[in-house]
Amino acid sequence: MLPLAGIKVVEIGQVFAGPYAGAILADLGAEVIKIEKPDGGDDARQMGKAFRRGDALNFVEFNRGKKSVALDLKSREGVDALHALLQHADILVHNMRPGVPEALGLGPAETTARHPQLVYCAMGAFGHRGPMKDRPGYEPLLQAYGGLSSITGAPDGPPVRMGSSVVDQGTGMWTVIGALAALRRREVTGRGGVVNTSLLETAVAWGNQKIAAWINQGQKPVRHASGHPDFVPYEAFDAADGPFLICCGNDRLFAKLAREVGHAEWIADPRFATNRARLGNKDALLAPLRAALLAKPRAHWLQALVAAGVPCAPINTIEELVEEPQVQAMGMLVTPPGEDYRVVATPISFDDARPIPRAGAPTLDQHRGAGFDED
Repeated sequence: MLPLAGIKVVEIGQVFAGPYAGAILADLGAEVIKIEKPDGGDDARQMGKAFRRGDALNFVEFNRGKKSVALDLKSREGVDALHALLQHADILVHNMRPGVPEALGLGPAETTARHPQLVYCAMGAFGHRGPMKDRPGYEPLLQAYGGLSSITGAPDGPPVRMGSSVVDQGTGMWTVIGALAALRRREVTGRGGVVNTSLLETAVAWGNQKIAAWINQGQKPVRHASGHPDFVPYEAFDAADGPFLICCGNDRLFAKLAREVGHAEWIADPRFATNRARLGNKDALLAPLRAALLAKPRAHWLQALVAAGVPCAPINTIEELVEEPQVQAMGMLVTPPGEDYRVVATPISFDDARPIPRAGAPTLDQHRGAGFDED
């Protein structure tokens, strides 16, 4: 039995953050009814070329295992139908634009007053209070505003957006964590409550190390590309035929690396003998290290360094990643029942079993008139 079997969720989600929270809950066994607008449904259905049944791949990935019910929440009939679902729901997840829930009569105070058992999860852009609480936001805006872009990229390059939607998906994760914590509290109090998350709070949380260094030590963060501000060598290098990463997190690992690349003399060299010394003589070390690593192919170095116990890994393309035996062994790519495509599974296992989506993504209003299944 999946751990959230019997939990009932209503999701009013658009695009990524809200639907990702719903997808996690569905993968973990909850019954998730996705409320969509009748005219076109979730905007993500059109975000990219048609993949299956007219919907884009982005929608398919983030909405597997859910039911779709189309409701016009601008109408009294639509709101009444929603309340009928909430009467039996444990969790409501929404990432509606600021002010919209209140305009629809679905704000947190009035909704939880009407449904005291409900855990009401509101996902915002800039947060639920403060001068910017009513602003909408998107992934790249919050990576920029939240400081993440400023710490990503090469030292002499421009700020860079991270390649995945870490703020949207991270907010989905925090929302699920908050919802489950609130359910646990409900077991004690008998009442649900309101869980607030936002893209801004997620971005700030992901920057916690850099923020702590600045506010406590006055240390301004700088971009390090693939490197690390506190360890040397701890970054990407080029072999003769491709890039890979080496992580020497202590002096013992550096000594092993030095031997493998044919420079055992570095171990006793006062410029390189300790990590603090290497930090002060980084350029003097990295130039000959790069030259040594360029002399042989990547497969040689990976085999030799792994055998020596030096942490390292190829810098895989996505194409290479999905072919990695370890990724395949972990079962991270799964096919929903009855479908001919694969999705990335939720990265959790229970008793050595990974939850698999119970179905693919629904078509718009596929479950018209549906309520929750009986326990």
